[in-house]
Formats: sequence, C-alpha cells, structure tokens
Amino acid sequence: MNQTRVFLIFAWLMVVVLLGMEWSREKNAPDPASVVAAQPAVPASDDADLAPPAAGNVPQATVPGQAEAAAPAPAMKAASGAPRVSVATDVLKLVLDGRSVLDAELLQFPQTKAAGSPPVRLLTEDKAHPYSATSGWVGQGGSAAPGANGFQPAQAQRDYVLAEGQDELKVPFVWNGPDGVSIQRTYTFKRGDYAIGVRDEVVNAGGAPWQGYVFRKLDRVPTILTRGMTNPDSFSFNGATWFSPADGYQRRAFKDYLEDGNLNQTVSGGWVAMLQHHFFTAWIPQADQASLYLLSQNGPRNVIETRGPGFTVAPGQKVSTQARLWVGPKLVNQIAREDVKGLDRVVDYSRFSLMAIIGQGLFWVMNHVHKLVGNWGWAIIGLVLLLKLALFPLANAQYKSQAKMRKFQPRIAQLKERYGDDKQKFQTAMMELYKKEKINPLGGCLPLLIQMPIFFALYWVLVESVELRQAPWLGWIQDLTARDPYFILPVINVAIMWFTQKLTPAPGMDPMQQKMMQFMPLVFGVMMAFMPSGLVLYWVVNGGLSLAQQWWMTKKHGMHPSPAKVETP
Repeated sequence: MNQTRVFLIFAWLMVVVLLGMEWSREKNAPDPASVVAAQPAVPASDDADLAPPAAGNVPQATVPGQAEAAAPAPAMKAASGAPRVSVATDVLKLVLDGRSVLDAELLQFPQTKAAGSPPVRLLTEDKAHPYSATSGWVGQGGSAAPGANGFQPAQAQRDYVLAEGQDELKVPFVWNGPDGVSIQRTYTFKRGDYAIGVRDEVVNAGGAPWQGYVFRKLDRVPTILTRGMTNPDSFSFNGATWFSPADGYQRRAFKDYLEDGNLNQTVSGGWVAMLQHHFFTAWIPQADQASLYLLSQNGPRNVIETRGPGFTVAPGQKVSTQARLWVGPKLVNQIAREDVKGLDRVVDYSRFSLMAIIGQGLFWVMNHVHKLVGNWGWAIIGLVLLLKLALFPLANAQYKSQAKMRKFQPRIAQLKERYGDDKQKFQTAMMELYKKEKINPLGGCLPLLIQMPIFFALYWVLVESVELRQAPWLGWIQDLTARDPYFILPVINVAIMWFTQKLTPAPGMDPMQQKMMQFMPLVFGVMMAFMPSGLVLYWVVNGGLSLAQQWWMTKKHGMHPSPAKVETP
C-alpha cells in the first residue's frame, strides 16, 4: 500500500468521523441552556425527589464521643421566609437563599465580544430552564431539615462585596430547628476563586439525639436547540459527570441520562459535576466522608447529587461537614490548584483515556508556549513547530521515500502498461523494483498514523479550552474557537493541500482513486470552513511546513525522473 492510499484512507476516515459526530449532535444533543442568554432568577426547586434516610441507604459518619442513637426523632418542619443575599467578588456575582445558589454570573466572561455584552450566566432559576446548586439536610422521617426556606442570614446584612484588598469573604446562615437543634452554614469566597467553600455545623443543644444526612445536588433542565457546524457550543459534551477513585471518570449525556440506571454508588474522595461548553458546576464533598452518588429525573429536570454522610448527634454534641462548590469556567490552572483527584477531567477532551491524555499533553505544551508569547494564536504555531521538530526524523524518512517513488514513476507507469489488467504480476514487478532500489512503500505511513490522533486530540483541545474562548490571534481572527469569518485560512489550506498532492507520487493508482484525490483538497476546504479557526491555523501551518519539507526532499532525492527503461524479466 503506498503513502497516497494511506493518506486517502485516513482523510476520508476523518471526514466521516467528524461529519458523523456533527450529525449525531445535530439530531440528539441538548444545548447548554444558560450560556448564551441572560435569564431572570426565580425561587429554587423543592426536594420532592429526596428519599428518607433508610438504614444502609446513606453512608454514616462516626462522631467521636457521641451517645448511641435513641428512638427516631420526630420529623422537623421547615422554617419559612428565608430572604435572599447577594454576593459579589472579583469573578462572581451570586444570589443565595442559604440553601441554594440561585443565580451565578461569571463577571470576567462576557457572552459575546460586543461592547457592553452581559456576563455569562451559568446558574439561573428561570422557570422554563432552571439550573441550580443546592445543599440541605434530611432529618428522620424523610423531612427536609431545614426546608426550602429554612436557612436565615445570621447577620442583618443582605449585600456582600469582596472589597479591594480583601482576600476572603464569609457569608453566614443559620437554621434553628425544634428541640434545640441548629445548623450553622458558612459560605466562603476567595479572591479570584471559582470554588466556594460550604461548611455546615450541626449543634444539638436539646435533650434527645438527632439523626440526619446532608445532600448536595445539581439540578438542571437543559434545552434543545437546532444544531449547526457554525455553533461551537454544540461540539462540547453536555451532561453529568462524576469521579470515584475506584472507577475513575464517568459521564452521562443529557439525551440518555438514565439509560444505564441511576448510578447508586457509594464514593469517598470523589466529586459530581454538570458540564457544558467552556463552563461547569461541581460539588466536591469532604474527601474523608463517604457519599451516595445518584442520578435522577423529576419531569424535565436532570439531577446529580450526593447523599451523605449521615450523622447521629447526641445531646450536647456537634458535628461538621464541608464541601466545595465550583461555579465557573474550565480553567486548567485554577482547577489544578484545587488539588482534587480527577477534577482535571472536567476539561473533557475525550471520553477515551488515551485521547484525553494526548489532549492534556498538547494543552500543557501550548500553555507553556503561551506564557512566553502571550498570544494563543502564536502559541498554536509554536506547538506546530515543536511537533514538527519532534517528528522531523520520521517526516524526513517519509519524504525521502516519496521522493524516490516519484523518481521512479515513469518506470512504474511502464510496468503498469506492460502488465495491463494483470494486477498480481504488476504488484509483484513493482515490489521487485522497490526492493532493488531500496524504496520503502510504507515509509509514509507511520507519520500519518502518529499525526491523526494528534489532530483529533488538538481538535478537542481547541474546542474545549476556555482559555482560547474569544481569544484573538491577529487581523481578522478575533476568536480562535469560532470559524474564520472570511474563510481565508480554509482557502490557504486548500492551496497547500493541492500543491502537496502534486508533489506526492501515486504509483499504481487507478483513475477512480485519482479523481477522488483531486477532490480531496476541496472536501477538506469545505469541512475546515466551519471548524474553529485555531484548528485551521494549526492545519495550515503544519501543512505549509510539511509542503516546504517535502519540496526540499523531492528536490534533493527525486526531482529528475528515472529513465523509463525496464529490464525484461
């Protein structure tokens, strides 16, 4: 099999895979509901989907020094009239009711590049498409404790702002239940941080033991919009993901949310999240406390939650549990600072571990180049240069093999004419010629085999990386994750592919294959016209450098065709 046929196979494979992925998304995938449009906030959803803490259903925590559990305590009634509190940091603007984050705006991420564009609203309580992050408690008998409006601000203050020079902001709430039981909740916000600390302390000042468990959930009604290749949001994974040290990273798209069951898995040291293009929310429970992970649906609402640990709090005792709630972008460096195992997988380059590892490696290199050049477009070009240097020996062998094949094309053409339709004799004679002239017809295969997974991984890196969102390169390219508005890069790519095709030998190729190859640059040009401009930039620079290298090797080793003289067998 010659190099051109290998290229043809992989080129068409890439076209089929990419167009197939787009078709499936266009048909089935839901849209990230609240990234594009700002929506008003309304009250959070209730807890009709919660189950009582049946024995063995929720992991129990050990409380040092506590008494044995007494008879079940009566169900607790929810308090009412909890007011809302607004919180503003340098990166977030939130609305809380103590129990739920009702609304979240990402102040450093405008929806569009237009002047005055409002920030992305990640959480919203719009009645049609709510998306919230909630944490509460369930007492004995399955009653919410506190209920939907149970937490009250512990201070008279209703508006909190992280002041200039202030690094941390604490917002306290409290619930006072019957029989002397109270829950003190503290939200902690830090400058430049999208991870919100949520700490609960249960204090039993009554005369009987109290039993209950904490739950933390993400609740969303996704919308479905018409898909198109010009909409970059449609290329990213949308759904729930979770991580456990035992089973690793797992995910479930909204379109088949409960197809494989409701999860029902006990985990320590993991997390749950909901992902969309460039942004995500996640609950990260206390690592040393076990939780029951569950997926559920309540009408159109998709829910992922953790239940537990459960506590029995003796009179005069108190217990605490804490978690982190991430509400923000998929910023690789900030996610790494959280030091949570597996959390880097929310930057979902692929569901396949190998492709994800390649994607993480490519971004690591590109990120370090960006630190030097300060521009993501030039960082992509720098990545291409480094990859070309790494693959230089393989590419040289490939182009040397191609140059030799080009040199002997007249002799191969004469062999084809001599043997006519007898393909077996033609192939035998051609392989004897390769052997005699020390030509490796498979010399061009290995570089292609290496470059294809790199290309696919880089595709997901450029689509998924929020660092490149609305990032300019130069001139007409003002957003590397959007298509080229004037199709300049795709046209350049067509020209490069055409010239490359002219330099690439095609010994033994039949007329039908030749016609297919002639259309290949055009097919790629149309496909690239709708892809992120950063990916096309990579392909143009890589193709341009490959063309220059191939031209030089052809000039050095095979510019002058060998005489069309063939010895008679």
